[in-house]
Amino acid sequence: MMEPCRLPKAAARVMGNPEHPELKGMVYFYQQCGGVLVMADILGLPRDGFFGFHIHAGGSCRGEGFPDTGTHYDPDNVPHPDHRGDLPPLLCTNARAKMTVLTDRFRVSEIMGKTVVIHSDPDDFTTQPAGNAGKKIACGVIRRI
Repeated sequence: MMEPCRLPKAAARVMGNPEHPELKGMVYFYQQCGGVLVMADILGLPRDGFFGFHIHAGGSCRGEGFPDTGTHYDPDNVPHPDHRGDLPPLLCTNARAKMTVLTDRFRVSEIMGKTVVIHSDPDDFTTQPAGNAGKKIACGVIRRI
C-alpha cells in the first residue's frame, strides 16, 4: 500500500449549503510520485448511498447553489467522466463518508484555488456534461497548507 507524503500539500474545508448545515469535512491532497493521493473525510451527509464528488474549475463557494464553483475542472475539454476533476463518488454510511484514491489526472499545483464539490446524487458516469449528479450540496476551496 502506498504511504502518503508526511504532510498534505493542500486541503479543502468542506461546508454544506443552507439545506445541509451539518455537512462538513476535510479533503486532503498529497503529491506522490505516481499522482495525487486524495483523502476525504466527510460528516453529516443526508442519507446513506453514493454522492457525486468532483473538483470544479471555479474558486469560490459563495452564493446560493455555489454558482462560482463553475463546471468540472476540464482544461483538456474532454467529455465526462474523463475531466481531470472527475473523482470516484463518495459512499456514505451512517452520515459519514471516507475515501482515499490515487489519481494521475492532475498535480496538486494545478488545482490550487479550485473547489471540491459534493453533489446530492450519484454520478452516472455517462450524462453530459456532468454525470447527472444533482445539486451542489457542499463545497470547499482547495488551499495550500
